[in-house]
Amino acid sequence: MSDQPFLSDVKTLRERARKHIEEGAVTSGYSADRETVLKVLNEALATELVCVLRYKRHYYMASGFNAQGAQQEFLEHAHEEQQHADQIAERITQLGGEPDFNPDSLTSRSHAEYKEGTSVTEMIKEDLIAERIAIESYREFAEYLGNDDPVTRRMIEAILATEEEHADDLAGLISRMDGT
Repeated sequence: MSDQPFLSDVKTLRERARKHIEEGAVTSGYSADRETVLKVLNEALATELVCVLRYKRHYYMASGFNAQGAQQEFLEHAHEEQQHADQIAERITQLGGEPDFNPDSLTSRSHAEYKEGTSVTEMIKEDLIAERIAIESYREFAEYLGNDDPVTRRMIEAILATEEEHADDLAGLISRMDGT
């Protein structure tokens, strides 16, 4: 154990809190590269928004035998992806950035692609591919953040857990549709 206390004295904490108050939640203890974090968060925002749009399209376009179960998954996932987008946008503003909702550059900033699919099975597979992309990119982002930005890391890890659930749900749908 270190001989130094883990917490600064109260006077020092108060003095540091008064400095740079225009930076809001970002204090001198924030050690991540804020510009990189904001860039990646805006890419994550674009990814989530593209996923919302793709899931919504799949919800409305799914038809035929077995489509109803898939439609419910598509709609549920669309709502959860929208919640992720909202969380990410909020974190961007907390870090002093601006969430980028520009539709003209949305797909170019997204890690996932917008693939429509023509059959319910193709739609599910495209969604599963997108979830797998999100899983990999969020895992790498969480590792990059480490202890430099624990709040963003925990948010990304929570989103990552949901993305893994989505991937599992979609893989189960494929198995049921294939009869395996």
